[in-house]
Amino acid sequence: MVAYRVYISGIVQGVGFRAYTRTLAESYGLDGWVRNMPDGRVEVFVQGDKDTVWDFLKKLSDGPPLSRVELLEIKKEVVKDEERGFSVRY
Repeated sequence: MVAYRVYISGIVQGVGFRAYTRTLAESYGLDGWVRNMPDGRVEVFVQGDKDTVWDFLKKLSDGPPLSRVELLEIKKEVVKDEERGFSVRY
């Protein structure tokens, strides 16, 4: 089990990126959350099986059709037992 905090830059707000991320994470059975940041980036906390998380991150870099991902900053995190399911935070 691994956990990462990811900061996504580019055209990622106002294009359905949070809903895309939640749907994608749920399809992989991952836990965590996604939220918009005041600086225009999107922040994601994700945890699960290492290979599954990396597959998710590869697909996340594609984004929904109207988005353009320019950069994913990935930081290792501590697994949080209390995280269950995947949600959008506001």
